Amino acid sequence: MSKGQLLIIDDEEQLRKLLGRLLALEGYSIFEAGNIRSALKILEKEDIHVVLSDVKLPDGNGVALVEQIRSKYPATEIIVLTAYGNITDGVQAIKNGAFDYITKGDDNNRILPLVSKAMEQAGLRFRIKELEQQISGKYSFKTILGETPEIKAAISLAEKVAPSDLSVLLLGETGAGKEVFAQSIHQGSQRKQFPFVAVNCSAFGKEILESELFGHVPGAFTGAVKEKKGFFEEAKGGTIFLDEIGEMALELQAKLLRVLETQEFYKVGEARPTKTNVRIIAATNRNLETEIANGHFRADLFYRLAAFQINIPSLNERRKDIPLLATWFLKQITPKINKRINDMTPAFIQALQQHNWKGNIRELRNVIERAAILTDADVLDIGALPLDFQQGSEQASSSLSLADIEKQHIVKVLTLVKGNKTKAAEVLGIGLTTLYNKLKEYQLQSS
Repeated sequence: MSKGQLLIIDDEEQLRKLLGRLLALEGYSIFEAGNIRSALKILEKEDIHVVLSDVKLPDGNGVALVEQIRSKYPATEIIVLTAYGNITDGVQAIKNGAFDYITKGDDNNRILPLVSKAMEQAGLRFRIKELEQQISGKYSFKTILGETPEIKAAISLAEKVAPSDLSVLLLGETGAGKEVFAQSIHQGSQRKQFPFVAVNCSAFGKEILESELFGHVPGAFTGAVKEKKGFFEEAKGGTIFLDEIGEMALELQAKLLRVLETQEFYKVGEARPTKTNVRIIAATNRNLETEIANGHFRADLFYRLAAFQINIPSLNERRKDIPLLATWFLKQITPKINKRINDMTPAFIQALQQHNWKGNIRELRNVIERAAILTDADVLDIGALPLDFQQGSEQASSSLSLADIEKQHIVKVLTLVKGNKTKAAEVLGIGLTTLYNKLKEYQLQSS
């Protein structure tokens, strides 16, 4: 395994080759360039951790190149090779952002330890960069999977409202992905550098939720021995996501309305208001207009929160997305359980699409995880699903044509024998040629 990628820039081919061989023996992947133009092309295509560059190059100056590389590729470290006695170049290179400099011919013993240190520093920067990309990528509109019109419409609305500072109300069933949408809106806003704080309003009693949201001062109530920051203070500058907002008590709703109107709140036990600057995204699986009619939710708060509403479709409303979502979950889960499961049979997918998903996407993930853990094959088949899925599939299969039943049976047998056509033909009681004809007829893979 490579210890990192290193680019040597020097118009002296012999020196490049010599340095390249020396550093390759240390486990680095080596790239070479004889001029700045070639070097920049390599930097565009490869994640170069460390650059070793001469000062005098045919098409420019290596010291000026340091600044150019650092501005465009901040994670990359540059070591400058200066001519004998020309320390001025080295000093200027350091000012431009170089990691260090080496005098040609005199500092050969310094090369390996210096490259090692630079590689360590660059490696840390690259890991941080990778983590940042993972965090922003984990919650972005590109990672909300789905091709159905219902989910595309919801994504389109979320993308449009994200750059604004409007409050957003997300409506949808439990497990439909409301928090993922909230995170993605936050990542698509100007507040993405600041905290995203998620609060499940149904997880706390009224008194505790008030303290959690707004904080408290010492002596505010029994057990309050020191000051506590609330979620609104923690989220300053960023976004607070209030999930299950329909569960919030009416008294707290009035205090939340004040935050929306004035961007300030009172800590429990304090007479002086605290300023904040947050965007509020709320979510509920309840019909808030019905809750208003029943006296359980404030109309004025609803209208402030619902400045922009987005309906998140349930999984039952987007069944055509189930194969895509199931495949994605399978790819995420298999490395964690140390298994290689490459596919799902048509019968397995059909059973998923016929199920009534009360728990939505969250339930789908749990079902795929359970099936992956239980199966010993490299393909998920219907036998790995809970009994209610299998019974539902059997009931549905009674309405299938004879050809459909035969196709499903061939697929199931092929799965059981791990794709071995000869064994499959024996189990099915047909000739190998007949099996291949059936595979062609049903447009199944025959390789």
